[in-house]
Amino acid sequence: MRIHEVVLRKPVGDLPVATDFEIRERPLPDPRPGQELLVRVLYLSFDPYIGSRLRGRHMGLPAPLPGESLPGECVAEVLRSIHPDFKAGDLVAGEVGWADFGLLPAAGARRLVTVARPSTHLGVLGMPGLTAWAGVTQLARVRAGDVFSVNAAAGPVGGTAGQIARLLGARTVGIAGGAEKCALVRDIYGFDACVDYHAADWTTAYAAALGAGSTVHFENVGATLLATALSHIQIGARLVLCGLVEHYHGGPTPQVPIIPIIAKRAQVLGLVVYDFYARWGEWLDVAIPWVEEGRLRVVEDVAEGLSNAPLHFEALMLGRNRGKSLVKVAPDAP
Repeated sequence: MRIHEVVLRKPVGDLPVATDFEIRERPLPDPRPGQELLVRVLYLSFDPYIGSRLRGRHMGLPAPLPGESLPGECVAEVLRSIHPDFKAGDLVAGEVGWADFGLLPAAGARRLVTVARPSTHLGVLGMPGLTAWAGVTQLARVRAGDVFSVNAAAGPVGGTAGQIARLLGARTVGIAGGAEKCALVRDIYGFDACVDYHAADWTTAYAAALGAGSTVHFENVGATLLATALSHIQIGARLVLCGLVEHYHGGPTPQVPIIPIIAKRAQVLGLVVYDFYARWGEWLDVAIPWVEEGRLRVVEDVAEGLSNAPLHFEALMLGRNRGKSLVKVAPDAP
């Protein structure tokens, strides 16, 4: 059996671009011990952390070498299983590389609960949604009456975090780049307000939207936007530090003002989603009914075909995605 796989042509620079990648056809490798599942990839997930992972700057993991499989979760259909917990036809999520077919260890596979769109398990029901839930409910413990602020609000983590906060009774203020993304945040995700940080007067608009200031701020971007957020927090605010997209591609070490944190007696809460993997089921118990009832909205930015994966990934790295970035690998994927 031969497969098609996107691999690195050469080591990436500060910002991965489409020309860093190439598509190779090769035989499916022989399964190693523990690789019990042969799967057909339906959807491939792209997330901002992959950019730093490709450069060896994510959680101490080494960068993949040219020609090696690339990181990224997928939704796949099991074609053959030698593990008793899985059978042909099951839908699973796991990492098999940027490929159309692959081998997956049963220990690294999540069997998926049936929903209308299996791709939802890579976004709202996947790692981005789990990240949002963990930060909003387990770390910040958002409750009715909170004023919740989040940047990268049009993305799957920020958008889901704001929606969860809204469902819990908080006032929600998003920060996003561009009028189109702000419209998505307000009109689809249902935020109370969204501020375009490309606008000249955005800090004034942000302050006005917050009123007395935020009681919870969820940080996805990095030092520049965080500095503004810190100047508009209330006493006792909770700060969830989730992502540093601004710094994933090199540049100076982030510099964060400490004085506002001390002056406002703020709590700083670092979020690493891997700490919550064992509790994924708790999130699904809450999220699946919300999705099915239309209370938790899903927006996907989908490219068709594995050949378009490099350009689609570059668009994500440049912040041009609108919603969850996915590649539909199998033409007949539901």
